[in-house]
Amino acid sequence: MNEAAFPIQRPYDLSDLSAAGYETKIEANAEDLRRIAQWSGVDAVKRFVAHVTLRPLSQTRFLFEAELEADIVQGCVVTLDPVETHIARSLSRVLHLMPGAHRFADKGGMVTLSDPDDEGPEEIGSPRYDLAAPILEDFVLGIDRYPRAPGVAFAGPGEGAGKPESPFAVLERLKREP
Repeated sequence: MNEAAFPIQRPYDLSDLSAAGYETKIEANAEDLRRIAQWSGVDAVKRFVAHVTLRPLSQTRFLFEAELEADIVQGCVVTLDPVETHIARSLSRVLHLMPGAHRFADKGGMVTLSDPDDEGPEEIGSPRYDLAAPILEDFVLGIDRYPRAPGVAFAGPGEGAGKPESPFAVLERLKREP
């Protein structure tokens, strides 16, 4: 995961995690909201709040859970009027610390840490983990890519008009003309 690609970062050192776990709240300030909106391709993000819980499962496995609530503004795909949307998402990941995995990547070798479609643990190469990254990934998945204002329906070109003439009928007519 490339931390520089995300508009906000909340790094946490998993080696500091106690047996009791760790809870925190990630709340975006005005500048963060602007960067998240630009990064996610929406007109505005009015609110972005996540409650994160980390729990150790073993010395190298950790449970990451988060509850996200966000309010965004997008343009309606039909009228371009602003559409406000509330996003509420829950996510959970098991993190598996594999400190030696990054050594192979540094030597020019290709290392695949995890398959995105795999439901197994997320393998990480360092105890330094960005708590905001999985939340932002899930946030983007919750955005409606084709928002419509309430009551607005899309009418395609030619809808309601008569059936268009077949191109083959046009060709047939051209063949008959002198």
